[in-house]
Amino acid sequence: MRYLSGPHKVCFLSGLSDNWVQFNEGEGTWNVSEVIEHLIEGEKNNWIPRLEMIIEESEKQPFPPFDRFSHLNDKNEGSIKHKLLEFKTIRKQNIAKLKSIIEPGLHLELTGTHPAFGKVKLRELLSTWVVHDLTHIAQIARVMAERYREDVGPWEEYLGILKNK
Repeated sequence: MRYLSGPHKVCFLSGLSDNWVQFNEGEGTWNVSEVIEHLIEGEKNNWIPRLEMIIEESEKQPFPPFDRFSHLNDKNEGSIKHKLLEFKTIRKQNIAKLKSIIEPGLHLELTGTHPAFGKVKLRELLSTWVVHDLTHIAQIARVMAERYREDVGPWEEYLGILKNK
């Protein structure tokens, strides 16, 4: 997750109790901990590997499929603190790798082959990576707000984040 500004760089998920990180929006939905596990899985097996395939192989071979639900099969019982640290570490490594291998004026229009979409550009992959993060940040905020649906009483009417249900 992106860190809030300030000298302490405190992540808004740090130090939360299990009640917070294990709460979800109902059957078939992910809790905060599972969202972080999904982001870790993407860092390991999606973004950089596909980026490298575009640069090295172009469209010769399609990307291997990415199982968006694999984190649910291998339950990681670690603390949220440990998961956030793992995410932060691998994201930092991936950003460094990205900066070391991408030349924006040279590589952004290179293409690869997505197993479902066909031809995709490197610039589209990078943009999707950013929007994917934003999607899950919104999901986490929504899950955390849902935990308080009953507690806010009549103010629910004024809380847009609770109106989508």
